[in-house]
Amino acid sequence: MPDRPIHHGAFDLAGLGAGPFNLSIAALADSHVPTLRTRFFERRETLSWHPGMLLPDTHLQTGFLKDLVTAVAPDSPHSFLNYLVCHRRFYRFVNAELPTLSRAEFSDYLRWVGGRLSSVETGNAVREVRLDLHGFRLSCDHGSYRARHLCLGTGKAPWLPPFAEALHGPQCLHAAEIAHVERDFTGQRVAIVGGGQSGADIFINALRGHWGRPAELNWLSRRRNFQPLDETAFTNEYFTPEYTRGFHGLPEEIREREVAAQKLASDGITPAALQALYRELYHRFDVLGEPRWARLLPHRSAVELRRQRPGFHLTTEHGLSGERETFDADVVIFATGFCSRLPECLAPLAGRLERDARSELVLGAHFEARWDGPASHRLYAVNAGRHSHGIAEPQLSLMAWRSATILNHACGREVFDLGDDAGPIVWQPFVERDAWARAI
Repeated sequence: MPDRPIHHGAFDLAGLGAGPFNLSIAALADSHVPTLRTRFFERRETLSWHPGMLLPDTHLQTGFLKDLVTAVAPDSPHSFLNYLVCHRRFYRFVNAELPTLSRAEFSDYLRWVGGRLSSVETGNAVREVRLDLHGFRLSCDHGSYRARHLCLGTGKAPWLPPFAEALHGPQCLHAAEIAHVERDFTGQRVAIVGGGQSGADIFINALRGHWGRPAELNWLSRRRNFQPLDETAFTNEYFTPEYTRGFHGLPEEIREREVAAQKLASDGITPAALQALYRELYHRFDVLGEPRWARLLPHRSAVELRRQRPGFHLTTEHGLSGERETFDADVVIFATGFCSRLPECLAPLAGRLERDARSELVLGAHFEARWDGPASHRLYAVNAGRHSHGIAEPQLSLMAWRSATILNHACGREVFDLGDDAGPIVWQPFVERDAWARAI
């Protein structure tokens, strides 16, 4: 292979990864801060959002107005509404009365925005980031670049229980991989572990025969039941700038307590999905009288997985009795979420970044990572502040607001007006709340 040419570019802000969160920053910078020199590097050749989970009839948990830009810049040409107009389907979308977007349409919207932005460069992975007297130096597949500030947006890594890592493969996989290849579950025993939205989406598709008719389908969850997403109006006040600003200022132990208590506000199953699932189960096994080859098994914590050819023995512990049960499966799918990992390209800087007790980055109020480097060069991070900014941080709900917060801070001026009127809920004690309001 011939040597690739080296391109030396200097940017005010460089992004590692071009998922929806960094793409939001890129879109807002393009439409409202054209003088800010930005470049966002994406290792994949095409933009896609969780391509391994693009299953039929799966939807987001947030409304379509919480897109990349609208919450802070409704006049941006990169809004979802403009996407609909440009694709000549605005009226059909309105007539469909969809409460949320399908994953397929949202992923297509992201591709559309990314394709319009000259600052987004696909197929060019960042291999190493170092700091010298002139700022950050990025070594990429297609050249080297310099940047005054960085924004880390490489996303989280799929998490498998330690006992399953050595068995990871085509028959023991994470939910994030399910749609990567063609699969055939016909006549097989399938076990799904994890009681959140991803587990529900996979169970519904398996029940409907998307991968063929399984001989046996078990859905196991350590939760007490298959619990709904708490998406009532007052709960959604957690997903507002006012609440998030106040949350960041709380003591760490209080933040930890609140994040744990608010779990179902971000990690439940949509009521629509639960209703569809229950109706499907009722029609198949009660009305049509099929043998019950599909079972829902809550209050089971997976504790062990052993290879037992041609399949596996999955051992669980019951949350009420403490008894152990064993399930035989040919295919085991872990819908067990994601974990934070610093990308390898940041290894030269890893020792300079402050971490918390969970080894995650410590973020300031503007989503800047705390580190021992010069104040003139900052490293921002998105989808990394659940324990510093609250449960809205890994969600799409406050994506545009967070992007505007980062851009304001990087520019050193108020490009976006992020002031907000007080909401219906008084979160802070009156004295503290008044002082906090004056500060912003």
